Amino acid sequence: MTAATATPDTGTDAPPVRGALSRLIQQTNDEGVSYARMSERTTAGDCIRLSKPYLQRLVTNPPVSPPSPDQMKALAVALRVSLRRVKAAAAEQWLEYEATELAGYGDEVRIIVGHLAGMPESELRRWRAMIEADERARHQNG
Repeated sequence: MTAATATPDTGTDAPPVRGALSRLIQQTNDEGVSYARMSERTTAGDCIRLSKPYLQRLVTNPPVSPPSPDQMKALAVALRVSLRRVKAAAAEQWLEYEATELAGYGDEVRIIVGHLAGMPESELRRWRAMIEADERARHQNG
């Protein structure tokens, strides 16, 4: 049994729509990081080790249950993204919950998010790429 995903019945051989966490892992793979390398990253961090087959399965045939909190911490290390981002993706994929609350953030963050909310999709993709590049650079240098 697999996690519920929205698969359009178009009568074509289009690939199934993946959940948010599956897409996040696939995006890292598409950027040139192999599943084996993602797995290796979890051995260096202060987290549990995730196997290459487990990472592949999260993309191709996700389990019914979401990753455990320890597995999510390891995924953050493997993907080099924040734990908050992994948790939000898991919540969206398994609970159909999209996190939008900005509680706990200062006015600067709320203003930035409000500004981004009015942008067209093409601009949002550009800003997202810049923010993610900065996050990866800080993680690699920190």
